[in-house]
Amino acid sequence: MAATKSRVSASKPSSEKADTKVWLYSLFLTLQYGAQPLISKRFVRREVIVTTSVMSCELVKVMCALILMAKEGTLKKLQKKWTLVGALTASGLPAAIYALQNSLLQISYKNLDSLTFSILNQTKLIFTALFTYIILRQKQSVQQIGALFLLIIAAVLLSIGEGSSKGSSTKNSDEVLFYGIVPLFVASVLSGLASALCQWASQVKKHPSYLMTVEMSIVGSLCLLASTFRSPDGEAIKQHGFFYGWTPLTLIPVTFNAVGGILVGLGFVIVSALLVTALLQFLFDGRPPSLYCLLALPLVVTSISIYQKYPYRVKKKEA
Repeated sequence: MAATKSRVSASKPSSEKADTKVWLYSLFLTLQYGAQPLISKRFVRREVIVTTSVMSCELVKVMCALILMAKEGTLKKLQKKWTLVGALTASGLPAAIYALQNSLLQISYKNLDSLTFSILNQTKLIFTALFTYIILRQKQSVQQIGALFLLIIAAVLLSIGEGSSKGSSTKNSDEVLFYGIVPLFVASVLSGLASALCQWASQVKKHPSYLMTVEMSIVGSLCLLASTFRSPDGEAIKQHGFFYGWTPLTLIPVTFNAVGGILVGLGFVIVSALLVTALLQFLFDGRPPSLYCLLALPLVVTSISIYQKYPYRVKKKEA
């Protein structure tokens, strides 16, 4: 009896410690998701070459993932089991997709206001659901399907609003549409596909998440590096140098983006982050949300909340 009591009392501090860690991660992710669009616009100058910021972000991801694996004590074990064929099979395609997606996001950051970007970026949930069903046959509940429709309505509403001259008074509407909204939608499609492929690698290939992060970052960087030989970014790097347009402050959004890419966000974190984005945009840019954002925001918040709360459950067959 005494032994049982001591075991219970010993487990309490560890569970409390785990809860504290979860809340700290959640708080960081809320701030990261919420502030990322704003700090990217403020600290990444328009002259910065997109490929250099994406490759730097991938390098920081590799460093963070290796540190976390070393801390967990799994680095040496995984090093013995690792094979090039296994790495390319599990991480090769998602890495190339994520590299392209990150480049499109960098373009979109510069041409949309922070809140519009954050709201439209949630459309990746639609494509993640679609591709996980196609690849893994992972079904959605009726409530989740309804939540995805709410998200589609919000995205259409914002696209019409921000793509019109009324929705984007400070910028040319064509510039907002073709360099802001379109790249972001394509990035969302790619994000959904890459997420589904990562889930497949995790569930079918039993590939650890931190190892996948390292592999995808390295492969993605190599893909970007190869693309620079015949691209405008490659020419710009040759002409001006890798860190053209960078300032010490550019490292802040790059590091934030990298760390946020390793940690996994929960639904309530994303909802809180949207509100943080709206608040920060008002405080730092003096811009209140547009009418379209005010209409779309509650739809997205409701959609994400419902989607997380009502996952698909397999019905048990009665005997």
